[in-house]
Amino acid sequence: MELFYDILKQLIRVPSVVGAEHPFFMAVKRELEEIGIKVEYYDGVLVAKGNEPTKGYISAHADRHGLICTGHNEFQYAAFIAKNQADLLGNSNSERLLKNFERRFVNQKVQAYQPWSGMYLGLGVIEDAYLCPRRNNIIFKIEEFDHLMPGTPIAFMDKLIINDDMISAQVDNVISVAMIIYLYHLGYQGTAFFTAAEEAGRSWRFLLEYFRRFDIKTDELLVLDTSPYKNLEEMSALDIVLRNRDQNGFFRSPLKNQIKTIAIKNKIKYHFKDAYLKNIMKQEGVKNSIGVTELGRIIKASKGEIQGTTLQIPTIGYHTMEETASIKSVESIMFILKELYILED
Repeated sequence: MELFYDILKQLIRVPSVVGAEHPFFMAVKRELEEIGIKVEYYDGVLVAKGNEPTKGYISAHADRHGLICTGHNEFQYAAFIAKNQADLLGNSNSERLLKNFERRFVNQKVQAYQPWSGMYLGLGVIEDAYLCPRRNNIIFKIEEFDHLMPGTPIAFMDKLIINDDMISAQVDNVISVAMIIYLYHLGYQGTAFFTAAEEAGRSWRFLLEYFRRFDIKTDELLVLDTSPYKNLEEMSALDIVLRNRDQNGFFRSPLKNQIKTIAIKNKIKYHFKDAYLKNIMKQEGVKNSIGVTELGRIIKASKGEIQGTTLQIPTIGYHTMEETASIKSVESIMFILKELYILED
């Protein structure tokens, strides 16, 4: 797995603020083309194709949380600026988290960059952050950035930390991107999608548009991501996270049972997140969302013409620079991906 961690370390240092992913897409494109993989770039989605493009359809979102300059000395959380709020309805985990986590950003180092070239435009430190109820967004105060123009993305400075059996960084969802690149190194010959603006609830549109563009239908779309848990005890009980469904619909794919079978056979610990959340709601006597995913939105909008399942890494510290996952989880997902797409050959 040494190559995987090398890829991950490099990618984490490439900024990919939601809505300004182009420099990151170019880095992924270069990594894949260097090993002979064909890469196509469409609006909001980078598509990689091996020699047998129908052998698999794997997707991971490429954007990460960050800030956008929205006026003179004014910086907002990028996923929740008005132009990005295409279909955020107040029921996502991300939006609920917005209400109570603005203080965690104070003293965080950030870097501004040119959204197309990725050129570095300066380093700053977040001095203050507060939730503006009128705009329903976090407003940041950053020293040294008064020269920036509106629309300039600002990424959190980040690097991978490996500590005993855990890894930490802003891993959502660069870790899944690194896994897919590594899978191509191992011989994967199918198709992979890297989508933009997932954190703003828009990535499913770009992916669905691609399938419609070429009249592709499948029930084997596999979406890789992270999945948040409250504490280390909850996270440690799991190696991988599966789903039967999300708020938008049921996941009906042969992949789901294939993954479950591999997990049982190889003693990989798992549960179904929707059932887990329903059980918590029942215990607490409350009714909340069971989560909204990119896949669920695609299934609903395509009326089931595109189907699939999700495979997720359990993490703690969701949407922070210290989001943490276990090395066992990473290795479990890579084992499953190899079983599904490499060893069958």
